[in-house]
Amino acid sequence: MHTFKKLAAVVTLIVSACDHEEKFFDASGSFEAIETIISSEVSGKITELNIEEGQLLQDGYLVGVIDSVQLYLKKAQLEVQYNAILSKSPDIAIQLSALESQLATAEKEKLRISNLVKGDAATKKQLDDINASIDVIKTQIAAQKSTLTISREGITNDANAIQIQIQQIEDQLKRSRIINPVSGTVLAKYAQENEITSVGKPIYKIADLSNLILRVYITGDQLSKIKLNQQVKVLTDNGDGGFKETDGIITWINDKAEFTPKTIQTKDERAKMVYAIKINVANDGSYKIGMYGEIKFS
Repeated sequence: MHTFKKLAAVVTLIVSACDHEEKFFDASGSFEAIETIISSEVSGKITELNIEEGQLLQDGYLVGVIDSVQLYLKKAQLEVQYNAILSKSPDIAIQLSALESQLATAEKEKLRISNLVKGDAATKKQLDDINASIDVIKTQIAAQKSTLTISREGITNDANAIQIQIQQIEDQLKRSRIINPVSGTVLAKYAQENEITSVGKPIYKIADLSNLILRVYITGDQLSKIKLNQQVKVLTDNGDGGFKETDGIITWINDKAEFTPKTIQTKDERAKMVYAIKINVANDGSYKIGMYGEIKFS
C-alpha cells in the first residue's frame, strides 16, 4: 500500500510537470539555415580546391580553380583569327584617293575652261566635255565607295562574330575560378582536387550561421497572437537542466495550414492542422542546425 502511494505521487509530479511545460511554451520546432549549394559552372579537372568542412568563408574568396588550359589556347586561336580578318578590311580613304585626286584636277580644269569660254577662248563643247568627265569620276567614286563600304561591313561582321566567341571564352575562363558567392560556413564538401567536374555538379554547401531560422508550428487559435516582425522569446536547453533564453523576430507566417509534422509537438497536441512560422535568431555560436527550440509569444 505504501509503495502504491509513492507511485501515485510520482505520477502526479510527472503530470504536473507536463502540464507546466505545456503552459510554459507556446510552440516548438527546430533550427535551420539558408543553405546554398555551390556547383561547377564549367567542365574540367579541379586543379585547386582550398576548402574544408566547418571553414568560414568570406564573400569573394577564391575557393578553387578548374583547369582552363584548353580555353586559353582556344582564346589565343580566336584572337589570331580576329586580327587576320580585320587586316583584310579596306581603307576607304586610301582606296578612293586616286579618284578624288582626278576629281580635284577635273574641277580645276572646269574652272579654267569656264573662264576661257567667257573670253571666247574656248568652246562650249569643251566645257560640256569636262562636265561629263567630272560626272563620270563622281559616279566612279560613289560606286567604289559603296563596294568598299559593303566589303568593310562584311569583314567587320565576321570580326564581330569572332569577338563574341572570344567574350564567351573569357566568360568561361572567369567561371573556371570558383569564387565563393556568400559569406558563411562550409557545411559539406562534395568534390576533391584532381576530380573531373561538369556543369551543375555540386562542389560544396555553405550557409550563414550567424543568423539561424527557428521554424515552429502553431495552431489556428494562436494566429491572432502573432504578427510579422514581432519579438518573441526563444528557449533552448542549456545542458544543465535549464534553458538558454534569447530574443527572436518573426519573419514569416505561412498563410496555409498543413498537417502537424510527426517530429513536432504543438501547444495543442490534439490539433490536426498547424501553421508554420519562421523566427530569425542571432547565433552566438551555441545554436546548431537541427537543434530543437521553443518560443514564448510574450
